[in-house]
Amino acid sequence: MSNAEIDTKKISQKYRTNVPRLIRAWKKGISDPEISKYTGIHVTTLYQIKNDLELAHRRARVARKREEAGETPAYAQRHILLRPLL
Repeated sequence: MSNAEIDTKKISQKYRTNVPRLIRAWKKGISDPEISKYTGIHVTTLYQIKNDLELAHRRARVARKREEAGETPAYAQRHILLRPLL
């Protein structure tokens, strides 16, 4: 996944911080308390930013799967126990 799919500018404006910089720090393995110490962002805010990014990634994956499946819902593709095939 690229940052093009995730609108980091919008998240940066929402939290008034540089989100791509935080992402780079997380990728380097720097812990949240260390990031908080160096940036001045509260740890709970970092947790909220991380949750927003995870949710955005999840939504992008679901959208990509829908495009690949041809807009058919996932439940229509599988047999549901105790129910006939839909």
